Amino acid sequence: MKFYQPELLTPKIFGHETLSAWFSLKGKPLHDGVNIEGLNLGFNTEESAEIIEKNREILADSIETQLIHIAFANQVHGSDIVDVSKGGIYDEADGFITSEQGLALAIQVADCAAVLFGDSEAGIIAAVHAGWRGAVAGIVPKAVGRMMARGSEPEDIKVFISPCISTQNFEVGEEVAEQFPSQFVDNNSYVKPHVDLKGFIIDQLISLGVRESHIEANTRCTFADENLYSYRRNGRKSGRMMGIIKLNDLNLNPV
Repeated sequence: MKFYQPELLTPKIFGHETLSAWFSLKGKPLHDGVNIEGLNLGFNTEESAEIIEKNREILADSIETQLIHIAFANQVHGSDIVDVSKGGIYDEADGFITSEQGLALAIQVADCAAVLFGDSEAGIIAAVHAGWRGAVAGIVPKAVGRMMARGSEPEDIKVFISPCISTQNFEVGEEVAEQFPSQFVDNNSYVKPHVDLKGFIIDQLISLGVRESHIEANTRCTFADENLYSYRRNGRKSGRMMGIIKLNDLNLNPV
């Protein structure tokens, strides 16, 4: 496998030596003969497990973290947050929390938001998968609550919200729209309701005491941006991106 440097976003909000975070973009083609081009990281896509394993190795190398030190989730659009102390693949989880130095938490998305939380003061990180189901089920407040139970203060928590589908492109049915507060549903500009998923998540965070200045919400729309995967745009031909946050081990060199 030839060396490839993937395209990664680096959140500015975690500008502290104890925390590192990244968000993977689709990027350029990596391999010949694949079903889905780019850095597809999802085993739940129409791609061979061998290719996904290679892509995850590429990602791990680029963030100087061994695969065995990354926690991955088999996400189910729920609101369960798992307390982890080691890497691996965890079934039926849509979020992680840890205080383990050297451990990275990974959340995969293709229109939903990967929400990354870091408290460098308390040494706690969390990561959740917030699609509309997880968002209305309260996965973001649950993450903040779990961090507070470990000793975090809301004003010390910093948050990155990844690229996700924009209001303009997030058309939903009435049965979905009615689950969101009315201020996050546009019933006037389109034939069907459109939901502001990112705005809803930001509002939840602020209502919990997270400072607005401690929230970095990327403005890119997965549906509109061809360098991002979008299930709504490409259906089963969509790959998966990942948001990753790591609590650095300051006693060890990166591996």
